[in-house]
Amino acid sequence: MPKSSSFNPAQIGNRGIWFAVVILTTWLLLLSFLLTYHSPGTTASGIGLSWKDPFVYVFVLLQMHLYTGVFITAHDAIHGVVAPNNKRLNDAIGTLATTFFAFNSYKKLSAGHHRHHQHAATEHDPDYHRGNPNIVLWFIDFARSYVSIWQIVAMAVTYNVLKLWLPMENLIVFWMVPAFLSTFQLFYFGTYLPHRGEHENPPHNARSQALNHTWAFISCYFFGYHEEHHTQPYLPWWKLAEAREGK
Repeated sequence: MPKSSSFNPAQIGNRGIWFAVVILTTWLLLLSFLLTYHSPGTTASGIGLSWKDPFVYVFVLLQMHLYTGVFITAHDAIHGVVAPNNKRLNDAIGTLATTFFAFNSYKKLSAGHHRHHQHAATEHDPDYHRGNPNIVLWFIDFARSYVSIWQIVAMAVTYNVLKLWLPMENLIVFWMVPAFLSTFQLFYFGTYLPHRGEHENPPHNARSQALNHTWAFISCYFFGYHEEHHTQPYLPWWKLAEAREGK
């Protein structure tokens, strides 16, 4: 079991807010740039993307990572640790983050995530495979727990409005694709790997990846240190590495 932490959420002060501001602002600024990005000379007008352009792949991966950070910010808000001294501000940041992440519902995500913590890796856990241990079926079941028809409608409307002014391929490659990849990244490192198989540590039913802070941050903002998150859910993402070191 991980070493218990004496950390109190009140000690966060404004640090959680600043982490959130940096992540959300960086995501928004990069997305704004990418929606008009073009590879020179790919078309007669010079507008468009070329798959021979290595920066396209770099930008997709970078935007995917930032999308994951947007969701992790919403996740920390669900646990009340973005702005622990101001619940209204905490929930406002969480709502903004979930909206940025493909128009997710903060209220729905919050309810589902708290059920996940109460019933981790059981039939009552909305994130669990519920009879679908196959990774693809599990991912589909996981996504269906949170995606709503209104979310799909909002994405479709936004796409059709934005494509009046922005290149269609940019919207798909830099807005939609990174969101999907990030969703799978969050599922794989934050649900599938920690909760798959048999568990010997109820009620948390979670395991952590090997100690490697660089990979832990790149893969999922330290949420591969998942047992630490379940035993100490009051820790923000940027405190999980410290908790993992004490295991």
